[in-house]
Amino acid sequence: MKKVWKKYSSGKHIVSEVSLDLKISSRSVHNYLNQIEKPVLTELSKSRHIMIIMDCVYFKRICCYLVIRDWYKRKNIYFKRIPYETIWDYVSTINYLEKLGFIIDGVVVDGRKGVFEALSPRYSIQMCQFHQKQIVRKYLTNNPETEAGQSLKVIVKRLTLVDKDLFETILDVWEFIYGEFIKERTINPETKSWFYTHKRLRSAFRSLRKNLKYLFTYQTVRGMPNTTNSLDGFFAHLKDAVRIHRGLKLHRRIKLIEYLIVR
Repeated sequence: MKKVWKKYSSGKHIVSEVSLDLKISSRSVHNYLNQIEKPVLTELSKSRHIMIIMDCVYFKRICCYLVIRDWYKRKNIYFKRIPYETIWDYVSTINYLEKLGFIIDGVVVDGRKGVFEALSPRYSIQMCQFHQKQIVRKYLTNNPETEAGQSLKVIVKRLTLVDKDLFETILDVWEFIYGEFIKERTINPETKSWFYTHKRLRSAFRSLRKNLKYLFTYQTVRGMPNTTNSLDGFFAHLKDAVRIHRGLKLHRRIKLIEYLIVR
C-alpha cells in the first residue's frame, strides 16, 4: 500500500502508470489510495527554538492552507486547512505553537495587512522583501512613465543590498525631490471632487514607508531570512505536483495535498 501511495504522490505517475509499474489493476490502485490515512505532522511533539516562515497557498475549488515552516530545519511543522486566510488564523496558529512549547525566535510573513500589527508586539517580524518588491512593481508596472516612478524602481532594486538606515535615507532624498509631485491633485470639473494625479506612484512610495520598520529585521535577528522564498518555492512545487493529478476526487486531492505538505 505504501509503495502505491509513494509512487503516486511523489512522482508524475497517474493511476494507470502506477498500475502498470506495480503490475496491479487500476481498481486495486484506487482501493489502496482510499485506504491511506490522512498524514499528520510529527514535529509538533518536539519543543525547541524555531524561526517561523508562514504563508497561505490556495487551491481552486478546494480551500486554502496556512503552512508554517521552520527555517532552521527547512521543514514544515504545521498546517491548517481554512476557507480563506484571516489575521486570526495567523495569530491563533502562533498561539497554538507557543502552547506546545515552541520558542519562537522570529516570524517572516509576506505582508498581509494587519498581521504585522497583531504579531509585532510579541515577536520580531520580518516582511518578505521579495513581496515588497512585488507590491511596488504592481503599482509602478515594469516600465514607469514618470521620472519619479523610474527613480523609485531603481531604489527598490537596492532593497536587498542595503541596511535600514541607508534605505531610509534614500527614501528621504526621493521624497525631498518628488514629494510635491506625488501630492499633485486632479479636480473633476463636473463634480469638483479631486484625486491624486499620481495615485499609483504615491501608493508605491507609501507602501515602502509603512513597511520600512519590518523590512530589515533580519539584519538584527540572528538566523532570520529576509524572504519567504523557502515556503514560496515549496508552494510552487506543491501546485505542480497536484496539477499532475488534476481530476482527482476531492477527498483524494485533499489527502494528496496534505501528504505533500508533511512529507
